[in-house]
Amino acid sequence: MHPSAVQSPQHKCGICWERVSSSYLKNLENLLFYHVSMVMGWLRFLESGAKFDCINSPNDAHPIPTFVEKVKDIVSTANYILVVEKESVFHRLANDQYCTRNRCIVITGRGYPDISTRRFLRLLIEKLRLPTFCLVDCDPYGFDILTTYRFGSMQMAYDAKFLRIPEMHWLGAFPSDFEKYGLPKNCRLKLTAEDTRKTEAMLHRCYLQREVPHWRSELELMLQSGVKFEIEAFCARSFSFLSEKYIPSKIQEFERLAV
Repeated sequence: MHPSAVQSPQHKCGICWERVSSSYLKNLENLLFYHVSMVMGWLRFLESGAKFDCINSPNDAHPIPTFVEKVKDIVSTANYILVVEKESVFHRLANDQYCTRNRCIVITGRGYPDISTRRFLRLLIEKLRLPTFCLVDCDPYGFDILTTYRFGSMQMAYDAKFLRIPEMHWLGAFPSDFEKYGLPKNCRLKLTAEDTRKTEAMLHRCYLQREVPHWRSELELMLQSGVKFEIEAFCARSFSFLSEKYIPSKIQEFERLAV
């Protein structure tokens, strides 16, 4: 997803998100006034003595701490961490009670993650030792956000060893998912000239071939096909297809491979 569109609701393919509940909107009223990252799920921690208890209401959004060095006493009964690129997807999962049903932690950086988001995620992984997955749009910007989490920002390469998350797995959306899940053709979008230039530049990143060649293969497939699609395309199947079918099936695939 292009960064200029991060804050705008997406209506590709004629997909309409169900309205989130009024109580959920009330909880987000102050949080969404600022551009802050969010977390929900089976997690409890202290920041500067203040208690953040997500476990009591695992589908409610909480702001990610700004001063990560002051976070302590992290407690969790989650099975995994899921990072989602987009705020709209985060709200979709919250409204579907995803964390309650799947006992996990969900984080969104609302597009490209800031340093606090990456440091907080790094801290959770170090303390909890949980498998971590990332769900992004199937486009060059989604892929770039994924690599920012896993390998670090190109603009902050000097801090990469403190912020990168080598344990992160790419959950989707893959270019190959479009045919695999039978998504409607009208959800498919043509790569722009800018998309093509960005994809070609990313293919030259040495760490892709060295560390995650299967990621590079999917990126090549995107370039060859000349098309992209957004995470919301899965909801063309049904409103809850993403939370009830797609994400659980992808998690199960990783669990089978890990055995």
